Amino acid sequence: MPLDVYTLAKQAAIKIKKADSNTRFRVISHYDADGITAATIICKALYREGFDFHATLMRNPFTTGIESLKNEENTHIIFTDMGSGQLSMIEEINGQIIIIDHHQLKKEKTKENILQINANQCGINGNYEACGATLSYAVAKALNKKNQDLASYAIAGATGDKQYIGGFKGYNRTLIDDAVQYNAVSENIGLKLSEHSISESLYYSVEPYYKGISGNHESIDSLLKKLKINSEEQYSALSKDKKQQLHSYLMLCLIKQGCESNILDTVIRTRYYAKHTFGEMEQFADLLDACGKGGHRDIGLSLCLGDEKSYQKAKQHEKTFKQNLLESLCDIEKKGVKEKKSYRYFYTDNTSLGGVIGGIATNFILDKEKPLFSIAKKQDELHISGRGNQYLVKKGLDLGGAMNAIATKFQGNGGGHSIAAGATLPIDIEEQFLKETDVLLSKQLGL
Repeated sequence: MPLDVYTLAKQAAIKIKKADSNTRFRVISHYDADGITAATIICKALYREGFDFHATLMRNPFTTGIESLKNEENTHIIFTDMGSGQLSMIEEINGQIIIIDHHQLKKEKTKENILQINANQCGINGNYEACGATLSYAVAKALNKKNQDLASYAIAGATGDKQYIGGFKGYNRTLIDDAVQYNAVSENIGLKLSEHSISESLYYSVEPYYKGISGNHESIDSLLKKLKINSEEQYSALSKDKKQQLHSYLMLCLIKQGCESNILDTVIRTRYYAKHTFGEMEQFADLLDACGKGGHRDIGLSLCLGDEKSYQKAKQHEKTFKQNLLESLCDIEKKGVKEKKSYRYFYTDNTSLGGVIGGIATNFILDKEKPLFSIAKKQDELHISGRGNQYLVKKGLDLGGAMNAIATKFQGNGGGHSIAAGATLPIDIEEQFLKETDVLLSKQLGL
């Protein structure tokens, strides 16, 4: 019988409250939007209980970071949006430990000093129904019901992990309904365009990525003239008729690109807003992702913790981040990617951007029939990031299982979700990786 997330959250709250008042909690989280918001929720909840904290955001692989953690003198450590996949390393660390995660379980039973809260052991699908931030919110609310005002960060985390595709469901849906009811967030149906001019918003639109429009000033100018829309006007200032014209044109573009219905449904949809997280949740999640994956993790976390001066810095970093994404996406649009029997792949110089590029290309540029891998070479390592879609998962795709199996065989690190996963491998096994992955995924997909 599955464990209950609320019961585990209460156990975590009890464990936290038992700590001495002078305890400094060590908080370790992933560096993407979900990881940053998960850490924010826990740090704010701890601070409200009178505890100090020291937070660090880590990127894959976590080996070096966790090894460093072993040398620190911490009595209490909380891992958010990671930990289940690194349990064997974490079990070598002393102290009271809480793991809050939604990635694939490697093992359920832990040492007595470790409390593991994983969506998948609670009968909740960690791919679609809960994320690091929403589970962290459960712990924060168990600590104090007043922490319900942190729900917007949880929604931003779930949004950052693309769990809105197909509509929010499961534990996420329950959380959102409660947040709307007690006015932690408001909701409105709309298109994802920033507060900048229409022209700039369309130029920097990477998700959704509009072929021939995103990253192309000339095409945007031509489109807006055709629709008789002032390029300097903001989306929010457009008349209802002009909004409808723009919606129709952009949706037609995506249909022509061959986007799946569940992806089309994400473009014009119910969106959630909260003042203290700078507006609409998807745009806020994009901002945090840009900070984390663009090399400015400190700014992303500072912004979430209330440093409003970080906002303009974050916006500038986001512009640079999206420009880098656009260059790679336009390149894939024009030149395509490499093909194997069961998957596609491309090479990138940026280990942090590979998964982001792969996810966008999978949903908006390529057809649905194969998952896509990015491969980056860094020093003596291969950094692999894979992205699939719900159609392929229903056919049997399990990228997390495949990456874990490959990593185990070649003394690397790997895992994740069925729909999105990664691995870090020795650089000299590149050809073996390409062959072994093709065999594994062909079996999964029945090819």
